[in-house]
Amino acid sequence: MNSRLYFRSAVSNVLLCGLFRRFWMAMFEDYCIITQEDLEDIKDSISTQDLPSAINTIKEYLKQQDLVELNIGVTGESGSGKSTFVNAFRGLGNEEEGSAETGPVETTIECKDYLHPKYKNVKVWDLPGIGTPNFKADEYLKLVQFERYDFFIIIASDRFRESHTQLAKEIMRMGKRFYFVRSKIDSCITAEKRKKNFDQKKMLDTIREDCKNGLRKIGLEDPVVFLISSFELGKYDFNLLQERMEKELPQHKRRVLLLALPNITLEINEKKKKILEANIVKVALLSACVATVPIPGLSVAVDFFIVKTEIETYYSTFGLDDPSLQKLCENSEKTIEELKSQMKSPLRFGVNTASMLPLLGAASLVVAENAVEYVASLIPILGSVAAGAMSYMTVSMMLKRALNDIAEDARNVLMVSVGTAV
Repeated sequence: MNSRLYFRSAVSNVLLCGLFRRFWMAMFEDYCIITQEDLEDIKDSISTQDLPSAINTIKEYLKQQDLVELNIGVTGESGSGKSTFVNAFRGLGNEEEGSAETGPVETTIECKDYLHPKYKNVKVWDLPGIGTPNFKADEYLKLVQFERYDFFIIIASDRFRESHTQLAKEIMRMGKRFYFVRSKIDSCITAEKRKKNFDQKKMLDTIREDCKNGLRKIGLEDPVVFLISSFELGKYDFNLLQERMEKELPQHKRRVLLLALPNITLEINEKKKKILEANIVKVALLSACVATVPIPGLSVAVDFFIVKTEIETYYSTFGLDDPSLQKLCENSEKTIEELKSQMKSPLRFGVNTASMLPLLGAASLVVAENAVEYVASLIPILGSVAAGAMSYMTVSMMLKRALNDIAEDARNVLMVSVGTAV
């Protein structure tokens, strides 16, 4: 190589180092999960392992992303619909396996945590009812161990009473967040529809203002009330509620909340897509780190595992896995064939080597990647950077294409299931 070509190559590699460094810095932005120290530890570990052990190390590391817990306390008077809300928030009906017990009288006599069916790090707590004659908010919060909850949802099915405001003030005093929810709005609408000149918007505004005025009269300034139907969660104020919760949660818990929300509106699905997009940077950097370790076959094996795992997560997150689609059929009165006909992604028949190849646009790139990365990783410093950058770009490209396709499928399925835009 003559001096001019050598200089050009050196400059290109220096630029590549700068690009790679910017990728590195992206780790510390929104939804930060993986740190540079983590990546260095992984590289040190797998550099002395054989191929199966190294892949197992990566598997265990990816599991660590789901360890951030979110605990939500749901409280209110007996019969206000607490348990039904606990079920709806987790995407369950009242009679499904794992659902909270519901009934016309108080069925919750002690704190009970209910795990999210897909995200075991999300716990929705059904708390004992409030509103007894001798109710004392401070004693109640000690009883339910208030410190373990990230925030509270206070539910009423008609007017908010003094016990609600007592509880809200005590929660504020202890430095926690709470949200007032007026439940059973669907029942109110059904009753009011019998009247002449029924105006739904006017009726909802009247209920909301009545609740707020009631809270002001018993000592709470500038209250915010969300109107909710647990049987039609996608309607009314649920989007406003989730936006408020998201805004007020610490950054590292927003991701957990948004991923756990039921797939009932296009807005929620779009937010989930953005979170999953942010994670592409992180898992691609993990791939890049592995690519710098000179173990034959390791980089491609790890890339396949990362891409497969992430795509399976996309399907589960958007509710396009078979169990979720079957549940959607039961709720929407659509057949599973009708729903699946809206899915166009080549991955819809299963995530395997054959279905993943179109994401690259050319199957030969997978074969080439292994050989080129292995040779590049043997070259000190600049070769390692080049191998890592190639792996980063490959995984990023595959996952971005897959996510776009699957998110579009989720949009189409949701719109068909409800019969209109949501």
